[in-house]
Amino acid sequence: MSVRILATSPLVGSALADLGARFPRLLLAPFRSAEWNAALAETEVLVALVSEPITQADLDAAPNLKALGTYSVGVNHLPLKACEARGITVVNTPGVLTEATADLALALLLAVTRRVAEGEALVRSGAWQGWAPDQLLGSGLAGKTCGILGSGPIGLAFARRTWALGMVPAFWDRNGQGGHVDFGPGRARRMDLSDLLARSAVISLHCPLTEQTRGLLDRAALEQLPEGAVIINTARGGILDESATIDLLESGRLGGVGLDVYDGEPRIDPRWLQTPRTVLLPHLGSATVETRAAMASLLCEGLAAALG
Repeated sequence: MSVRILATSPLVGSALADLGARFPRLLLAPFRSAEWNAALAETEVLVALVSEPITQADLDAAPNLKALGTYSVGVNHLPLKACEARGITVVNTPGVLTEATADLALALLLAVTRRVAEGEALVRSGAWQGWAPDQLLGSGLAGKTCGILGSGPIGLAFARRTWALGMVPAFWDRNGQGGHVDFGPGRARRMDLSDLLARSAVISLHCPLTEQTRGLLDRAALEQLPEGAVIINTARGGILDESATIDLLESGRLGGVGLDVYDGEPRIDPRWLQTPRTVLLPHLGSATVETRAAMASLLCEGLAAALG
């Protein structure tokens, strides 16, 4: 029996197995393994993870491909123009991971500003000598401006969370400047990037990685932030100039950084491991059981529709 669906790993929940039972046969093979490469010639549906970049060469090796699915919202690792030219349906998982990713961005913000990782490490080290007036002083958030890059669902969900902390959300997005963004409990200003950076005690990234946003926060942009500003990135690593960010952290210009994504991940700049005032997570934005199962269901529903 020919391979109809090729994936590199099981997904959370039963959706992928159910899809394989409905449209036999499902093959699980490690990404870029000999078995995976050989199966491309028969594959009608290819399932990729966010860490698995699919290339034009992969499409060329898969003449029967009808659909390409990614277990993520982001599609920057897929050859979209080539898929469009071939009539290959691209399926991703928007919407269902909004709340989980916004939760994690908030967790990073609180962990950085209240020095949670340092405090936990101090207790675990056995060196903690008790309460002290100036011990691990962090920074408050109420009344400060939170600049949010991207006014999509995750950016809006993060704005609601920062508003609940007493912060003042403000937005930049790719749709232009001016006007206001309705984020639910309130309306926030939409600003040009330079103005937003200059006003923001916190900058949180919630925009996709595109040609327009790659390198958006370069050194010149980062230097517009107020001294002591905090950066949170749960979007994509390529949006932020990490080398410049590390330099500004080491100089004391930035107050802290919380990262869940990295440019070139899973490889990360080794300087991050020694940089102060950072919280580093391994791409956990959507990592709840409920969210990952919902992502799998949404993905497989779209793939089933493509198979007919």
